[in-house]
Amino acid sequence: MIPNILSIAGSDPSGGAGIQADIKAISANDGYAMAVITGLTAQNTQGVTAVDMVSPAMITAQIKAIRDDIRIDAIKIGMLGDAVTIATVVEALEGVNAPIILDPVMVAKGGDRLLAAEAVTALRDTLLPRATVITPNLPEAADLLGEGEASDTNTMQIQGQALRDLGCKAVLIKGGHLGDADATDLLITDDGMTTLTATRHRTKNTHGTGCTLSSALATQIGHGHPLPDAAQRAKAYISGAIAKADQLSVGHGHGPVHHFHAHQDRTGD
Repeated sequence: MIPNILSIAGSDPSGGAGIQADIKAISANDGYAMAVITGLTAQNTQGVTAVDMVSPAMITAQIKAIRDDIRIDAIKIGMLGDAVTIATVVEALEGVNAPIILDPVMVAKGGDRLLAAEAVTALRDTLLPRATVITPNLPEAADLLGEGEASDTNTMQIQGQALRDLGCKAVLIKGGHLGDADATDLLITDDGMTTLTATRHRTKNTHGTGCTLSSALATQIGHGHPLPDAAQRAKAYISGAIAKADQLSVGHGHGPVHHFHAHQDRTGD
């Protein structure tokens, strides 16, 4: 069975992050992608120039339309932008029985803030406890906890556990910002900690990595894989997408990863 995966996130017209990246990642991981748009951004590989949030009524209507007609096997949540949107999504998903993978999108790759500072508390207190897995990078984890950014894996583990103590079932804390030879992520669950490692690929083309990983994880969970296995599969997928990113020529800043690298490898095109 092909799982139906719902992404609730913002739009990136350059295609590297947001809803566009989610659809690509879900499709590349053999899922059927659905998309509820929470906000429109004007952005490219060099930065974000404008953000226009979708009205709460329209967000609610989009989610209701899907709930009324289509089975949802997993949900990925990305950019929510502000406290009103967070509250809207929480209410609209009430009673939905599907795993929720929350990517707490706060800052774009170029440094532009995508979640209002005053909305961090709303995200932490109302949505995080509903999540099956949250997938913060190190700056996002620090922001959620009100602490300094982790600079080693020991602190990563401590902060990951602290985030899990806030109510989510599991935390996949991403260590890409450490800059080590290997890119190390930590999956923290009821059963302990799993270390996920991959060779670090030196490239500036990493736009949308967080969106892509969380969408791949949602899809693998939607396929029915246990969380540790799903996380390993998603990690392998994003590592491959980063490794082949330089095959693309998109923009002059932080380019996107190659979402369909495996398809290209199979076809030889």
